[in-house]
Amino acid sequence: MSTPVSRETEAKIAAETLRLADEFRGTFGKESIETVVAEAREQFADAKIEAYLPVLVYRFAREVLRATAKLGRLQHSGKPEVLFVCLRNAGRSQIAAALVRHLAGFQVVVRSAGSMPASEIHPSVVEALREVGLDIGEEFPKPLADAFVRAADVVITMGCGDACPVYPGRRYEDWDVPDPAGKPIEEVRAIREEIRTRVTRLLAELGVSVDPVR
Repeated sequence: MSTPVSRETEAKIAAETLRLADEFRGTFGKESIETVVAEAREQFADAKIEAYLPVLVYRFAREVLRATAKLGRLQHSGKPEVLFVCLRNAGRSQIAAALVRHLAGFQVVVRSAGSMPASEIHPSVVEALREVGLDIGEEFPKPLADAFVRAADVVITMGCGDACPVYPGRRYEDWDVPDPAGKPIEEVRAIREEIRTRVTRLLAELGVSVDPVR
């Protein structure tokens, strides 16, 4: 059952639900979208600031709907889809996803998630990415939805252990990369560059061209 919120927040969530219904018209019915929204509300029931709840619900529900649409072959971009998973989705997986978006642009669909997501991304990770021109200010730790794994062509785990489900027909890799949590910025920079090397190699293996200037 959803945590009680103010009427204003309820109205905003209702508006975001209508926004999703319009975006996915012809793909999902209203009832299906309402179900996904309700599940998203449960995932973020402990959000520290209620005012953020509507946008968190909208963005997470949209990702679940996009992944589910691909599963049913209702919408398929033809692009490789990569999922990065770590325990808290606050460090390594966020760095990897940001670097894929930067290096590959729209050639790859990329998601990140955590088996036990944190309340926010590590500030040192945000800083280390900002130093190389990457702003992840609008990103947030997301729960690991089953649809994310099923929709992915490649699943990269980064220290989440047995919490990551395994399905046939997908490429799995586990990257042994240090956790940046609590580390000084110098070490976070080194982790960022190690992940960049791994991401660049992965994109090459997927046949994705990378701008050498980046």
